[in-house]
Amino acid sequence: MNAGTIERRDVVPSTWRVLGVEVGEGLRAIRREPAALFFSVLMPVGFFALFSSIFGGGAQGGPGGLPYAASMLATYGTFGVVSVMLFNPGLGVAEDRTRGWLRVKKVSATPLGVTLVARVLAALPYAVAVMLAMSAVTLAIAGPVLGLGAWLRLVAALVLGALPFALFGLAIGFVASSNAAAAIVNAVFFPMVVASGLWFPIELMPGWVQALAPWLPTFHLSQLAAAQLTGAGALGHLVALLVTTAIGAAAAGLAYRNLRV
Repeated sequence: MNAGTIERRDVVPSTWRVLGVEVGEGLRAIRREPAALFFSVLMPVGFFALFSSIFGGGAQGGPGGLPYAASMLATYGTFGVVSVMLFNPGLGVAEDRTRGWLRVKKVSATPLGVTLVARVLAALPYAVAVMLAMSAVTLAIAGPVLGLGAWLRLVAALVLGALPFALFGLAIGFVASSNAAAAIVNAVFFPMVVASGLWFPIELMPGWVQALAPWLPTFHLSQLAAAQLTGAGALGHLVALLVTTAIGAAAAGLAYRNLRV
């Protein structure tokens, strides 16, 4: 065994240990940031509890004849997981820039890329927590409207499908202060939520909104989620999310190259 092999084996566990520490710090950072916690976790669950208590008791009404509570879990679930993945990594990076913490990371032994990956990974448990909370509300209001397999497919599609939005959040965090980043995310995200039919059925929207919806990634994620419950075709929605991932990666990469810490 040569020295290079030993060195490579030493580096890999060290990187994983550093990543674990950074993820733990990211989890704590979300709890310490009231704005991110409220907008990305508490508000979506609160909205879902309110509207599902009003409309979610109906037996039918969702796509494919689903109980309305089940279809709401797909649309409001999209709202919830995207808010987590869009707000938390981006606002965390913006706050680190404002406090000069990214400058410290850049000159420390911890690779900055590991810190950024950890920010995204740290948001995933909160996205799952949002889905668990919404599912508990659904169970209390409408009973077991989904089987375990369908529920697992729904959660997996939403959590994984929301990852591209973390790239856009990071891109905003790389170029804006923490206050400005929150304002930018809110200004972009909430119109997308309404126009994608995540709060109200898209059929109730004006014609121009219905024409705009297929151009929005939040719409395609909600349709991908609903397809896990109805069995409808989802290839087009998956392709749209892959294109979103490519655009988000390009935006985050460009912002990162111009990062000023």
